[in-house]
Amino acid sequence: MSIPSPLDLLASLIKCPSVTPNEGGALSLLESILKPAGFEVHRPVFSDTNTPDVENFYARYGKNAPFLLFAGHTDVVPPGDLAAWKHDPFSATIENGEIYGRGATDMKGGIACMVVAALRFIKNNPDFKGSIGFLITGDEEDVAINGTVKLLKWAQERGENFDYCILGEPTNPDKLGDMIKIGRRGSLSGKLTVHGKQGHVGYPDLAHNPVPDMMKLLEALLAKPLDQGSTHFSHSNLEVTTVDTGNPATNVIPANIKAAFNIRFNDLWTFDTLQQELRQRLESVADGRISYTLDFVPSNAPSFLTQPDDFVKQLQNVIQSVTGAMPILSTTGGTSDARFIKDYCPVIEFGGIGKTMHQVNESMPIADIEPLTNIYEKMAEAFFASH
Repeated sequence: MSIPSPLDLLASLIKCPSVTPNEGGALSLLESILKPAGFEVHRPVFSDTNTPDVENFYARYGKNAPFLLFAGHTDVVPPGDLAAWKHDPFSATIENGEIYGRGATDMKGGIACMVVAALRFIKNNPDFKGSIGFLITGDEEDVAINGTVKLLKWAQERGENFDYCILGEPTNPDKLGDMIKIGRRGSLSGKLTVHGKQGHVGYPDLAHNPVPDMMKLLEALLAKPLDQGSTHFSHSNLEVTTVDTGNPATNVIPANIKAAFNIRFNDLWTFDTLQQELRQRLESVADGRISYTLDFVPSNAPSFLTQPDDFVKQLQNVIQSVTGAMPILSTTGGTSDARFIKDYCPVIEFGGIGKTMHQVNESMPIADIEPLTNIYEKMAEAFFASH
């Protein structure tokens, strides 16, 4: 079995311009490595209306339970202003102990380390009982419609049953070993429109200015905290992201004013209970005197938590044995594909350092690559030894 170094594999992945939703050669590269090693590989393409087709990747070694799944994505966000980069974002340039390139940390670094870790584990444990698999999408950085959510359903329909999943998103804020994600906050966006009557500012009695009404409604949404947090989550937060009348004239009272907001919420709320709370807050102020409409944007990002079970404790111990640091358990940050995976098996997230993800000059410390690979390999050893 020919096993590349994780650094070489990462460099090769970075050189694949897999800007979402384009495959860019990244999945072909993974297939060229895993298939000769004995993995059964599939690359299903999923489609939907008004969205681009997305190619995905599924690979499995072994036929029996238990089944340890590694998950992630090879698509990356656009590089942005190329002139702002120190190096070509798809050159995988190494400089001053870092490997630079779009996707280096989010999350081709995690993919490279997982793949090499799995190959090393299989080579060193040829008679292990169970299966190792990879579930990788090209749709995580886009609308997340034709990626992981459909790939999981496709796998389930084939009779695939996972026992546990490690998602390789960059979870560490400062150094490798800082943090494991055991859940994520939910995300709910809303659009609030207050209706008034357009008119001349010199004749306010002939118009109705919706701006003061909007101020009252927003104050009702913001005045009281949604909650104080829970055991594993910080408090939920509502952030107003835009307020606009669309009115270019200074002598015209606007007809309407619109506001948008987003809430990152913890496990004390569901979509239904949160929407109900917001409507009650608005009604307590409007009381039939303010004309408004409230619309919620459909969301596929609920709050979820993976309980800190023996698997999580195993990973903490493995990370400490490699890095010397005991990682904290966290639910911070935005959303990830873990929100889909949790419906099929318990899932935790652990990867590299996330400081430069989506930024110009995104990079990964070379010194972290072998330790992260060792963590994934040792976690596979601990998982199969305990089953």
